Amino acid sequence: MGMAAHTDSTILNILHQSNTSGLQVFRGDGSGWVTLQPHPGALVILIGDFMHILSNWLYLNPLHRAVVNQTRHRLSIVYLHGPPSSVKIGPLTQPVDHNFPPLYRPVTWSEYLGIKAQYFDKALSTISLRNGFLDAGDENSVKID
Repeated sequence: MGMAAHTDSTILNILHQSNTSGLQVFRGDGSGWVTLQPHPGALVILIGDFMHILSNWLYLNPLHRAVVNQTRHRLSIVYLHGPPSSVKIGPLTQPVDHNFPPLYRPVTWSEYLGIKAQYFDKALSTISLRNGFLDAGDENSVKID
């Protein structure tokens, strides 16, 4: 089936791939879409939007997609880990100081899923506390000071 380019809304995603490639990650360094080759017995760990928020943009949520292999079947199994629906999540105080203020307002999981359903790839921008701050998952994004 494949899956369009997106970032995951969760804290962490743990992914096990079959031996058929199809997971691609976008690299903003000019490389574009890079295919991650599966390694037998290995797990792929993806940072989600909520870890991105908790770390105050220190850990970036990768823009990724799944492409269809025309000749071989591909199977992926994913475990999604997110917070309880009513707990407010915001940047942790540790990476936040006068030189690096909070970039996001606190938001609950339920609220964020509603925002993501409405704004998709611009969801993080809607909870940003700074004008001009764009999503790390946006392939055209830049942090504007």
